[in-house]
Amino acid sequence: MLNNKSVLITGGTGSFGHKYASNLLERYNLKRLVIFSRDELKQYEMQMKFEKNQSYNTDVMRFFIGDVRDGDRLKEAMRDIDLVIHAAALKQVPAAEYNPMECIKTNIHGAENVIKAALDNNVDKVIALSTDKAANPINLYGATKLASDKLFVAANNMSGGRTKFSVVRYGNVVGSRGSVVPLFDQLIKEGVDKLPITHEEMTRFWITLQEGVDFVMSNVERMQGGEIFIPKIPSVKITELAKAMAPSLPINIIGIRPGEKLHEVMCPADDSHLTIEFENYFVIKPSISFFSRKNDFTENSLGEIGEIVEQGAEYDSGTNPCFLNVDEILDYNKMKFSI
Repeated sequence: MLNNKSVLITGGTGSFGHKYASNLLERYNLKRLVIFSRDELKQYEMQMKFEKNQSYNTDVMRFFIGDVRDGDRLKEAMRDIDLVIHAAALKQVPAAEYNPMECIKTNIHGAENVIKAALDNNVDKVIALSTDKAANPINLYGATKLASDKLFVAANNMSGGRTKFSVVRYGNVVGSRGSVVPLFDQLIKEGVDKLPITHEEMTRFWITLQEGVDFVMSNVERMQGGEIFIPKIPSVKITELAKAMAPSLPINIIGIRPGEKLHEVMCPADDSHLTIEFENYFVIKPSISFFSRKNDFTENSLGEIGEIVEQGAEYDSGTNPCFLNVDEILDYNKMKFSI
């Protein structure tokens, strides 16, 4: 699928970028792999790490220092690129509440810049990573990612059918930087006598980094342009996570943080008339029509068939039919990715 193709990953030095890049090098004979990010130290560390792996053809890798806020730099980086994976974002919920304009500049203006650069360079496909917090958002981060999702869907009307844009939305990535698992790990190592939890009923969707990468890769083949792809994944109760990681430690309820939800939603009830259920995932089809084409999103490019869900159906971490128990949580934690 991607043999002899050129791929660019924005935010390529993050947890997802590392894992996606390594999977690309393992699976395909790429023409070029561009890592686009703003931190030169992380780029250097990533380059050194990848060069130590004898099975990777690192000759195809290119490291571009740049920020998605800089449209001109993105246009330079996307020359002759076939596939763009847009993973760059400001994603810490409390930080976004206190620094809203910075979050808007990266997550919304940055998305616009990615779209313009892709159109200017006739990129074949673009997949933007989203979050469960973009569904029925109550915080600034979620609101910016919802706006970003809308931009990428609408971009299909700007491309004249040349460039296809789709979105992948999923939940908490086990062990990713800034998430709860590394926080609990650190606190346990420091010898705390209690683990802080914001609310005893809090739940989250749960996915490993490899599962996220595999889902994005499969959607590169499935996408027609305009869809939001959502995987069927388990939920975790945060009190059960604490019990799995430190069974002897009591918990300390500290209260819900600014912008935090009790449960997360990935397919809102208000979008049920647009939501199509497949065997292992959902698709939210566009609410708008595309001028250059008409798609029946109940059948994708791989020939997989789905059905519209019942009116009012919602995919919610609190009512998810699949919850992980303590042993399953420990198995997931063993698969977490650390840089």
